[in-house]
Amino acid sequence: MILTLTPNPAVDVTVTTEQLDRGATRVVDAARRRAGGKGVNVSRVLAQQGEDTHAVLPVGSGEESWFDDDLASVPHTLVPCAGPTRHSYALVETGEDVTSMLNEHGAQRTAAEWQAVLAAVRGLSTSADVLVASGSLPPGAPSDVLQTIVGVGHDAGIPVVVDVAGTHLLAAADAGADVLKPNRDELAAALGDLDVLDAAHELQRRGAGIVVVSLGPDGLLVVPPSGQAVHARLPAALRGNPTGAGDAAVAAIASLLHRRDVSTLGPDDLEAVARRAVAWSAAAVLSPWAGSLAVDPATLEPDVEISTARPGSPSPARATP
Repeated sequence: MILTLTPNPAVDVTVTTEQLDRGATRVVDAARRRAGGKGVNVSRVLAQQGEDTHAVLPVGSGEESWFDDDLASVPHTLVPCAGPTRHSYALVETGEDVTSMLNEHGAQRTAAEWQAVLAAVRGLSTSADVLVASGSLPPGAPSDVLQTIVGVGHDAGIPVVVDVAGTHLLAAADAGADVLKPNRDELAAALGDLDVLDAAHELQRRGAGIVVVSLGPDGLLVVPPSGQAVHARLPAALRGNPTGAGDAAVAAIASLLHRRDVSTLGPDDLEAVARRAVAWSAAAVLSPWAGSLAVDPATLEPDVEISTARPGSPSPARATP
């Protein structure tokens, strides 16, 4: 079972219009509301692909019934909290093929509420094969929360995949996360203007295992602590909604790590991770909703192009798409 933790879930609100006219009024179709947050999206994709998964998420007191209904197809544990669940807003302009995101910070959680969330993860980790911690942390999160989460996974003898940003990315590396999955912008925000390979190795010097870097239309880079990095991409970028593409990539990675020691993954394993992550991510781009795949990703895997880059060589992330 792949256990996911979403520390700061959201009610995802998607508004679709042909064009957004700033300062003007436009009538649109009814907005779509869906339980979201990165870890929730990971579990949704896994469940859609027939993988055994369980999502843990704190939600506002009184909101449990709505989340239970919306997550009916995904096994889950809700931890009631006093503060309301945040909202995120996706403004989709179909005419320009542009999606703009507005994300609330989220409510601060009490120490007791954090303890309840971590207790739920700890209890489920004994029957899990992989632990995924994904998404933002709400204001006031304990400074050692990522260290605690990674420790829960390691105590259970399972690999831990973390997808966070900013200083939390560095904290996850320091905690020894087995896999980190930043995107190119998140790497730059955390480590400055380094080559993508150099930035990934800096995370590994801090204690991280494999670093998988999303490169947008350029695909992604799978960087092991030693040996060759694997670059994977489709021959042409797909048009669609990229909002949940990174979450689909995390789901793909987790699906191949069942109780595996990531330090033992060989070149063929890394290529399999890269190929599946690109295919699942691309299938998510074709879906209008984060947390779902529009096509069978297995049909895309044969088209994924694989190349290698030695540490210290020019990063394929800087190639022209």
